Amino acid sequence: MARSSRAPNRIGLAAGLLTAALMLSACTPETPQPPPSSSAGQPTSAAPPEPSPPPIEGSSVHFTAQGDTGVGNGARKVLDVIAQLKPQLNLGLGDYTYMAGIEQQFCDLVTDKLGAGFPYEVVTGNHESDGHEGDIANIVKCLPNRLPGLQGEYGTQWYVDVPQQDPVVRIVMVSPGIDFRGGNPLDYSRGSERWRWTAEALDGAKSRNIPWTVVGMHAPCFSLGNYGCQPGEEFTNMLIEKKVDLVLAGHDHVYQRTHQLGLSGGCPGLVPASFSSQCLADTDDTMVQGAGTVFVGVGIGGIGHYNVHDDDPEVGYFASWSGKNRNATLGTLDVTAGRDSLTARLVPAEGYSHTDAFEIRRK
Repeated sequence: MARSSRAPNRIGLAAGLLTAALMLSACTPETPQPPPSSSAGQPTSAAPPEPSPPPIEGSSVHFTAQGDTGVGNGARKVLDVIAQLKPQLNLGLGDYTYMAGIEQQFCDLVTDKLGAGFPYEVVTGNHESDGHEGDIANIVKCLPNRLPGLQGEYGTQWYVDVPQQDPVVRIVMVSPGIDFRGGNPLDYSRGSERWRWTAEALDGAKSRNIPWTVVGMHAPCFSLGNYGCQPGEEFTNMLIEKKVDLVLAGHDHVYQRTHQLGLSGGCPGLVPASFSSQCLADTDDTMVQGAGTVFVGVGIGGIGHYNVHDDDPEVGYFASWSGKNRNATLGTLDVTAGRDSLTARLVPAEGYSHTDAFEIRRK
């Protein structure tokens, strides 16, 4: 569970021309200031502008997603996989550096592997939200938004339609259950401003007839790893009630993917740390849109692994899982959203083998 100004050039003029110059400046566009001078009095070279990514177009959108990355060898392996897959964008699900002051190192690693200007789109994790082991503001500066039409506060709570024209998917990134500076979590409780913002973003996708909705956040609700439902039971059930197709998270350093979970007369709401078969909308790997929501934890971006717990009460909700004690895997989720179907597969990094795949088809 993330922030330009220009001053006009000053041109030395004779005092008698000052008025004319001011009139002229009001009618012409501003231009950048000349490069600043170094301490030796010589102009410093301005950094070349980063290339803009090509616009995302077409009837399908190809993206990858993972969290809990770090800057070590595991992260490099996962970034190599992403580069080989050639997605149009990547969703970073939080926890990037695990150490304060190395945000630029992380950003340089991403751009070295994926290219300057690649849309590596971020939402904060708990390790950079409070500034103790990194600062999401610094990540946002060196990996800025590259997608046109983004709404909200990039890095913390935002959504974007992809492609911008005739979109196939609305991506909504939020930060429930994440502590910010001072130990204060953002308020995603029922009826709060952030609850309403999220619900309206999801309703807006439906009203525009955008085929797919994908929600990303750092902390999961359902998990076989170390954590409980940090986003909150009511917020999570709201996502299911709004018929979000896919919910992505990290935080737990495991891979975990649920069956399609849905609400019904027999399942008015899912209760964390428990199981009800009435909440299983579909349990095979080919599902129909609208019956429920698939939750995927992809906290395997490079930093390491936690154990998965086969005796967790929620285990009946899960279709696939991998952790330190069960075929540990680093890698990325690879997703393609088209007009008629959304397909996803786990692609492991070099040296790892666990895989998973599923599909959601439109009615």
